[in-house]
Amino acid sequence: MLVHATCVALMSGRRWRALLLRGPSGAGKSDVALRLLEAGGRLVSDDQTHLARIGRAVVATPPRTLAGLIEARGIGIVKLRQAQLLAEAPVALLVDLVPADKVERLPDPAHETVLGIALPKVALAAFEASIVTKLRLALVQTANA
Repeated sequence: MLVHATCVALMSGRRWRALLLRGPSGAGKSDVALRLLEAGGRLVSDDQTHLARIGRAVVATPPRTLAGLIEARGIGIVKLRQAQLLAEAPVALLVDLVPADKVERLPDPAHETVLGIALPKVALAAFEASIVTKLRLALVQTANA
């Protein structure tokens, strides 16, 4: 299944866990991905992501033509170093990037079924300075749920 989303993995415990960043063009998917890379994350894919069910996991991989590439708006398409990439990662969290006024202050836990597997979901504003910290907190929270 090919989706319009950017995928970045963060180390959580002893394994990589992926965040699937979703939103329309201009929502900030690549911008958030670049900030996550700066914070030690690894890019799985930018703009388009292949999802496949493997056992009880949804695993993300990049389309072959986009592997290792990310858009840096105002700079262009950038080829990342191998150390900044991950060929595949299990999706741990769906992240819908929304305008700041659409972010709920105290949301109830949300899930969405992808390929028959319920995945936790959050809605956040991409351009808030705290988004990387919020994503790390959400990832920890999903691991403890």
